[in-house]
Amino acid sequence: METKSVGIREFRAGLAEYIEGKHPVAVTRHGRTVGYFIPTARPTQADLQALRNAAAKLEAVMALTEDEIDAAVDAFDERRKTASARRRTSVR
Repeated sequence: METKSVGIREFRAGLAEYIEGKHPVAVTRHGRTVGYFIPTARPTQADLQALRNAAAKLEAVMALTEDEIDAAVDAFDERRKTASARRRTSVR
């Protein structure tokens, strides 16, 4: 990835441009690198929607009662045993 080198005054003057950019910037003072600015990508609408969906699922799980959790674990264990038995019989 290309890194542009700019003086600190130029960096301050063009900060908004560098924030919107996609490439890192080496900030120099008197010709010496004093730091790097690495812009981060903004989340897309798809990313934000995925986070909202995950939060909704988490809230639904946290609202489960102890009995509902036990039933879900039991159902998972039963499906795992059934799948494991199927794999063992299909290998032979």
